[in-house]
This record gives sequence, structure tokens and C-alpha cells, in this order.
Amino acid sequence: MKSLSAAISSSFAGIRVVLTDMDETLTFKGRLAARTYDALERLQQAGIKVIPVTAAPAGWCDQMAQMWPVDGVIGENGGLFYRRDGDHGVARQYWHGGDRQTVLSRLAAMGDYIRSSRPSARLADDQAFRLTSLAFARAGTPAEDATLLSALREAGASATINNLWVLGWLGGYDKLAMTRRVLAESYGIDIDADRDAVLFCGDSTNDAPMFGFFRHSVGVSTVRNYLAEIAVPPAWITDGPGGNGFVEAVDAVLAAGHR
Repeated sequence: MKSLSAAISSSFAGIRVVLTDMDETLTFKGRLAARTYDALERLQQAGIKVIPVTAAPAGWCDQMAQMWPVDGVIGENGGLFYRRDGDHGVARQYWHGGDRQTVLSRLAAMGDYIRSSRPSARLADDQAFRLTSLAFARAGTPAEDATLLSALREAGASATINNLWVLGWLGGYDKLAMTRRVLAESYGIDIDADRDAVLFCGDSTNDAPMFGFFRHSVGVSTVRNYLAEIAVPPAWITDGPGGNGFVEAVDAVLAAGHR
């Protein structure tokens, strides 16, 4: 990783899309600062597409897609994409399409089984707002989190950890797989042929597929806490954590001449 402050101004001249994790990348300690929100607006004003790619639940993503200065939101670690549709609407797309209710029922049964066999397992506070995933609160120790992660995988789920949750879902996709689909179908961008048009900013373990794929990848400073779990680290690292780090990334993109 190289310090983002050392990047030359032309490094990000070709960026047309900024993808970003949300929790502890746009936020810091659970809060979204005004300057971070302003940075999202500045990207849009410069004509750059902005899409959060997050593990956050559908309920949060719906609100972001409707009210935030973003073009859409990939949520639940790739299970859905909510896109602004006109001034007052949201178009909703799901990885599983018409099978979503069946998948949700299977996840609910899986959650019941895990909680009955592991009484300490506690569903995330936002589980009621999820439509494609199962989220458990972090257990408190790495060993306990790893046990819960293994339980999800043994039950047949794909699973990962971020800074808030132990996450499970069905279908084998991840943030990168849904990003590939969304950018091709909604924006006509083939990320395999034109990956240098995209910058990704993130902070933790479930961002690993994105860090490994995009050459323009930025980790906010707290990504250092997760490097042991990330096979390919981000190319750049910011000085600040959370939203402050994201603002550094936006400033670097805009310094390349985007107006």
C-alpha cells in the first residue's frame, strides 16, 4: 500500500465511477459527517457516478437510494441493487430475482437453527430490514466470530465478516459479482475490459474481492486492522479513518481534473 497523499494528480484521471463501502468508510463510529456527504455531492457535480457497495440492509439502502446524492446502492453484500429512478422513485433489482422469497425463508430457517445450537448467537439489530442476507452481531472475540462464520458455512451459506456483522447469504455472489452485473446492465461498463474507469474505497474483510480486482483501490486508515484477512491489500491508504479518509479519496479523484 502507498499513502494516498503521495499520488500524483493524474493518477485518477480516467475515473468515471466511484464505488464505496459505507460502514466505517463513509461513516466513522456510526456517524455520517457533513463533509463526507458533501464529498458525495462533489463527485456527482463532477459527472462521476457514485454507488455505495455495502453489507447494509435493504431498508437502509432504500433510504440512501432515495435521498442521498448517489446514483444507486448495492446492498446486503451484493444481494440487491436499488437505483434512483426519476426524481421520486427507486428501481429495485435482486440477485435472486423471483426466487427471493424462497431464499429468505431458507435464511430464516438457517438463522433459527444456528441460534438454537449456539445460544450466544444474536441476530443483528437490523435483521428485520434485510431481504437477501442473514446478519449476526459480532460476538466479541475473533474466536467466537470465527465459530459463527464456520456455522454459517457448514449450514450451506456463503459467509464473511465486516466491522459490524457476521454475514451469511445464499448464491455464491459477493460485492464484486453484483458490481460486475450492475455496471454492465445499468451503465454499460464492462469492468473486466475497463476496470481503470472505477475507483473503490473500503475498510474491512468483506471488501477483499474489490481490493483484489480494482487497480484503483483505496483503504481508509482503519483497513490496517483487517490486513491479515485481506489477500490483496488496497493500492492506496488514507491518513484518516472513515469518512475523513473517503474525503481524501474524493479530493484525489477531483484533483485529476474532474469538474
